[in-house]
Parts: sequence; C-alpha cells; structure tokens
Amino acid sequence: MKAIRVRRPGGPEVLRLEEIPEPGVGPGEVLVRLEAIGINFIEIYQREGLYPTPTPYTPGREGAGVVVAVGPGVTRVELGDRVASESFKGSYAEYASIGEERVVVLPPAIDTRTAAGMMLQGLTAHYLATSTHPLAVGETCLVHAAAGGVGLLLCQIATQRGAAVIGTTSTEAKAALAREAGAKDVILYAEGDFAAEVRRLTGGSGVQVVYDSVGKTTFDASLDCLAPLGMLVLYGQSSGPVPPFDPQTLNRKGSLFLTRPTLAHYVATPEALADRARDLLAWVQKGTLRVRVDHTFPLAGAEAAHRALASRTTTGKALLLP
Repeated sequence: MKAIRVRRPGGPEVLRLEEIPEPGVGPGEVLVRLEAIGINFIEIYQREGLYPTPTPYTPGREGAGVVVAVGPGVTRVELGDRVASESFKGSYAEYASIGEERVVVLPPAIDTRTAAGMMLQGLTAHYLATSTHPLAVGETCLVHAAAGGVGLLLCQIATQRGAAVIGTTSTEAKAALAREAGAKDVILYAEGDFAAEVRRLTGGSGVQVVYDSVGKTTFDASLDCLAPLGMLVLYGQSSGPVPPFDPQTLNRKGSLFLTRPTLAHYVATPEALADRARDLLAWVQKGTLRVRVDHTFPLAGAEAAHRALASRTTTGKALLLP
C-alpha cells in the first residue's frame, strides 16, 4: 500500500510517499480502508521533532473509511461498516489497523469526509467546552484562531451552551467565518492589542476562560484577558512553545488557573470516547454543528498540506484523500 513515511525530523520535505506492506489485524482489531485522513498540528510537531517520535514512521492518527477485515474476537464492528477514529497509528496511508474499541461506527447520514474532519478536532472542542472549563449560560470565552478547525467547532459548541464568544483571527475573511459559527465579537490580531479590546468588550471585567491554541505569541496577553479566578486553557502551540514563567503571575493577575490539557486523557476509556462521539454525531445530524472542510490534498500532497497548515492560511479542516 502507499503511505507517507518520515525517516528523520525536519521540514515538510521529509514527508515522502512510499510503498509499504499493508498492516495485518490482530485479536480485537479491524483493518480500515481509509477514504479521508485528518491533518492536525500534532503531526507537524512530531515531524519537526518537537514531539520526539522514533523513525521511520507513518504520521497521522485521524481518519475515516470502510472496515475491510476483522481480527479474532471482534464483536462490535462488522465488515463493511463505515468507521472513524482519532487513534490510528499511522493514518497517512491507504489502510490502517486499530482496536475496535477506538473506532466510532458512523450513521448513514454522515459521510467519511465529515467524520474525518470532526474526530480529533470535534472531540477536542467537546472536552474543552464541556469538561476542562464547562461553559455556562452567561459566561464569556475568548477563542483564539477562531476560524481554524477547532476554533469553528468551539465557537458553535460554546454558543449552544449559552456562552458569549469573542474570537481572534488574522484576517477579516476569517472573522466572517467565526461570526457565522457564533462568535459575538471578533478581534483581528493585526489591528492592535487584543487584550485591551477584550477588556473593552467586557466592560473591564474580562472573560471567564481563554481557549488558546496559539501559545508563544498570545500567552501573556491571554492571561491579561481573564477575570479573577478565570482559566487559561492552553491546548496548542502553533506559534511555538511558551517559555517558562513565574507561577506567581497567576496570583498577581487574580488567582488565575492555567491548564495544558490533551485529548488522550479525555477519551482514555472506550466509554468516554463513545459518549463524546455520540454528542458530536447527534449535533452534526441535527445541523447544530457544522464541520467545515475547506482544503483537500491527495495523499502524495502531504508536504503541501503541512505547508498550508503551518502557514495558518487554512480555515476549517484540511484532509488528505488517498
């Protein structure tokens, strides 16, 4: 089968299309012929060596497709089922195997492109808004990169929960997308001090939570956006890692909370994964959650896909199509 392989850390050029053996299936596993593959910043971090990964390896953890083989002991998934997962080990490929407890069987109304676009980022938005800081009616949150894959979903989920959303984006075109997703106000990074604008928009009180996937360039000002006892949820670092800082800063700025969550801990059990996925699938089927897939690339175009994602010119979700 064809797959993208990384043989050394480096730039997008290290993503090479190769022919490798098709994976087998062990006890409790299923083999999926992938029809759509999600592209995420974690693959950029791994490729660059920021998250060290033994080489050679096939990147990717998100995808959706059709089950073409089942291993001994599989009871929940059948041949021909359409499934999606955020836990593949090497989804930048034509086929991938995975334990049946880590896949979600798709209802007929949801196609595999939508499913591949909603698993990792949808589950992330779900836990951010419902568990890390469970948004309540009347609260206000700041969502950085509000027109990105997680950002657009987070805006919608936050609005469903009765919270007001202030988003940040880099362009007016992206701001329009964030507003369509429910953001009440949108701030353009390039137009000045977003912390001062957040304070103005909230009458000086600040927001209850900041969802920050940008990291280095937004971290300090994000803290300045928070009301006393507010929480900064740092769930990504697209601009680079945050330098060390003095925890006393949290005290001085209002006994703030800081957390650095990751999806794996919020879907650690099959039950947790199923519960969150059930919500997402129901919202998509009802039309209250829209998954925006704006960019698709062939499998051989993984290098171009990474360049596009890293440039932060994309909106919504980007997919590889084998």
